[in-house]
Amino acid sequence: MNEIFKQQVYEITKLIPKGRVSSYGAIAKAVGYPNHSRHVGKAMGGCPEDVPAHRVISASGVLSVPEFQPRLEAEGITVENLRIKDFKKLFWNALEEI
Repeated sequence: MNEIFKQQVYEITKLIPKGRVSSYGAIAKAVGYPNHSRHVGKAMGGCPEDVPAHRVISASGVLSVPEFQPRLEAEGITVENLRIKDFKKLFWNALEEI
């Protein structure tokens, strides 16, 4: 995975507003690689601290990293059984919103 891809992923992720979530696939589409959601996940694994990786979850609304639950709840997002409540309502799609 090249550094340019990672930087693009991080820049898009930084745009996700507090209290909203996006998916690995949506971020991949936003950077021009619609079939690279797993690469987005890998990039998130080593991202800088200023990147809100906790706001990027699976397309089904399930947290991939359970440790992110408290951070999401601190932003007002309800998480039940590792699933985002009102996921569709809270979903932020970069292609529609920037």
